[in-house]
Amino acid sequence: MFTQVFLVALALSVATRMWLAHRQIRHVLAHRSAVPSRFAEVMPLAAHQKAADYTVDRVRFASLENGVEAMFLVVLTLVGGIQWIDDALQGLFGQMDVPLVLRQLALLIAVILASALVDLPFAWYRQFRLEARFGFNKMTPALFLADLAKGALLGVVLGAPLLVVVLGLMDWAGRLWWLYAWFVWVGFQALMLLCYPIFIAPLFNKFEPLADQSLRARIDALLGRCGFAAKGVFVMDGSRRSAHGNAYFWGIGAAKRIVFFDTLLARLSASEIEAVLAHELGHFKRHHVGKRLAWSFATSLAGLALLGWLAGQSWFYQDLGTSPTLASRNAVALILFFYVLPVFTFLLSPLVSLASRRHEYEADAFAASQTGPGELIKALVKLYEDNASTLTPDPVHSAFYDSHPPATLRIAHLDMRPT
Repeated sequence: MFTQVFLVALALSVATRMWLAHRQIRHVLAHRSAVPSRFAEVMPLAAHQKAADYTVDRVRFASLENGVEAMFLVVLTLVGGIQWIDDALQGLFGQMDVPLVLRQLALLIAVILASALVDLPFAWYRQFRLEARFGFNKMTPALFLADLAKGALLGVVLGAPLLVVVLGLMDWAGRLWWLYAWFVWVGFQALMLLCYPIFIAPLFNKFEPLADQSLRARIDALLGRCGFAAKGVFVMDGSRRSAHGNAYFWGIGAAKRIVFFDTLLARLSASEIEAVLAHELGHFKRHHVGKRLAWSFATSLAGLALLGWLAGQSWFYQDLGTSPTLASRNAVALILFFYVLPVFTFLLSPLVSLASRRHEYEADAFAASQTGPGELIKALVKLYEDNASTLTPDPVHSAFYDSHPPATLRIAHLDMRPT
């Protein structure tokens, strides 16, 4: 019975994605010939058309990628891919004295590796063909491979111990193993918030203190007005990989860091940078970070509770093409759950996007109260142009995929703010 439910959900998810892609392509091309009136004086037609072409190419490529991922999921489950990998590993281990938890870990790593190999050609094409075609790629093949190796090593160093702990809890902690696993997950997330900016991010990028003293004084004044304490303000060499610009915060408590991409600093004026920073500060002042963490923790608790129940149901394995032994049952449960769950949750995407958009509007309003709406509007227009973000997305596609409001709505909200 669950096989049919899974196939219906997968077909509905794939069909919805295809329908949304068709809508987006049709809508963007229909508005390609003219810049929206609000942006006509500040956005060149050539930039608007570049954004349209970039958007269409990305959507078409994503549609192909989604189709391959759906087929791979069917191969893993109903065609018997997971079972084949499990049987092969059991045969390889044979009578070897390998601890049960390590056998299960080997199965998890093998499936993750298979998924990575399927994703690799898409990542390569996206970086060196699609992004390069529009002038965004700055990465060399050597850097791409180095990032890949570092990411794999981090996955082993950080992910493998976490998986061993979870698998151990599934074996030894009884029916409430999922609750103990949740506490481990929360602790791991908190540790990453503290350690990522200090130990992990520098493995991929260089971070240097902001050298522009006049800009730093302006930022310090803004931080003081907002009552925000940061560990430091840093510039990241984002231009090593991409021409896209961005800024972000990372960390909790006194470990919070402000990071600007060098590409963003090269494009925006000091007042516009201040406005962008004020927007990011708005997320903290309106407690969005805490709310998102709480939501993440709550959904992960619910998800693990669901997994705790499904792991004890024989139909969950059999109807998804697996017949695991006791030696691999826990690993198979984890694989099935985390690969199959997105099929059922995709249609909830608009709800998540809606909450995120509300936070963006609130952060914009805070920025406007600190620096005035005009500077943020100018900064956003430049970022839309530099990142080739379409000004005319399809509303339904945007509702599913975009965590930020469409440009026209976002600017309209800022236009209504007092100057």
